[in-house]
Amino acid sequence: MNQLAARLLNFRPGELPLAVLSALFYFCVLCGYFFLRPVREAMGVSRGMEDLRWLFIGTSIVSLVFVLAFGGIVSRLDRRRFIPIGYLFVILCLGGFAGLLIADGLAGGGLIGTDTETTTARVVGYTFYIWLSVINLFVNSLFWAFMVDVFNVDQGKRMFAFIGIGGTLGAIVGGWSTNVVSGTTDSVFLPAGLMLTGAVFFGGAIVLMLMLDRMAVSSEHSRLAASAPRPETGVTTATASLRSGIGGGFADGLKAVATSPYLLGIAAFIMLMAISNTLIYFTQANVILDNTDTFSQRVGGFAQFDLLAQVATLFTQIFITTQIIKRLGVGWTLTILPLVTVAGFAVLAIWPLYGVMAIFQALHRATRYAVTRPARETLFSVVPAADKYKAKPLIDVFLYRGGDVAGAAIDGTMRLFGLGLAGVAAATVPFAALWCVLCVALGREQQRLAEGEDHEPGT
Repeated sequence: MNQLAARLLNFRPGELPLAVLSALFYFCVLCGYFFLRPVREAMGVSRGMEDLRWLFIGTSIVSLVFVLAFGGIVSRLDRRRFIPIGYLFVILCLGGFAGLLIADGLAGGGLIGTDTETTTARVVGYTFYIWLSVINLFVNSLFWAFMVDVFNVDQGKRMFAFIGIGGTLGAIVGGWSTNVVSGTTDSVFLPAGLMLTGAVFFGGAIVLMLMLDRMAVSSEHSRLAASAPRPETGVTTATASLRSGIGGGFADGLKAVATSPYLLGIAAFIMLMAISNTLIYFTQANVILDNTDTFSQRVGGFAQFDLLAQVATLFTQIFITTQIIKRLGVGWTLTILPLVTVAGFAVLAIWPLYGVMAIFQALHRATRYAVTRPARETLFSVVPAADKYKAKPLIDVFLYRGGDVAGAAIDGTMRLFGLGLAGVAAATVPFAALWCVLCVALGREQQRLAEGEDHEPGT
């Protein structure tokens, strides 16, 4: 049965257990996050779009501080420790947020954006929004950095789509469950309950990561496996690498991006993607605000958008993703997202309806997660381990959030000058053209670096 499944999935013998465990790991990460995401979104828009723009700026500032601190931690801890410690930090924070909201609710306080809103609720709401916006990218970046440590370039092209399906199923479960729960209660304790549920799944992610690490180190189908033990210690090269820190200083990520044209190109890609995501996000937020009245309705509205997007993502991952990357290559695969962005805004400019917005968001996010995500993570498969764990979080967290701020500024400027969706659609044409050129260039450079890579463990 395992051999049949491996052949159907284009896996080589022995790769299936690693892929399944990785997919379960990603299931827990995204399931936990999608219990939290609708809560964050509802808290973010509860006091209006102007506050939301300031939250984007706050998120960007916190992201820089967090990434620099993370760089220092990575320099001193081995990978087998800092990944579970990172997820444990998430669990502890969620417990703290939930505890504050429960105590406030028991004292008679209400949620942010309601008539009974307290100072505690407002502070927790804004803090949680910024915290999750940073942590979301951090936990995803950490997961995929570990994946490109476990699998080589060829394995990534074949297996990342399957692993992504695990995450999508987790997102569907989390989004569907949140939608159901929010539709049945207006309780002041709803956010706290969803936070604690998310914490449980992040706990599961820690267990699965440790299991995967142990399996990968002992498997001949992983980059973490060593070809032979060190004669003087009996410890494999891979194991020794994992047990030692990455080394260097806290600013190494900044230095790596600043001195590498390849990493700068990836950074530019991420920022362009973030700008487009933010323009779509603000459009979606306005639509939901116009069509909901209560906090639970907003949670449900965002959960519904998430659920539709993840179902579309799952369909794309199962039937399309692997073939696209295989036939088009990394660079041309990356160009699909800017083309979808232009087309979606053009249609929305003609029919600015709730249903059209939902379909556009679903298609855009399906492309982003199912097609673009595996391709852009493949870009990092040819960079050194230190860059994966230092430069990658800088790009995926801080620069991504910098793109968010730029997108929020663009949205605010367009609204200031009275430009509607038609203006946004027109502006995205040259924007997408530049983005496509960058995608093709990155794909060519990735292929060049991959052809020269010897695929040594830990590189």
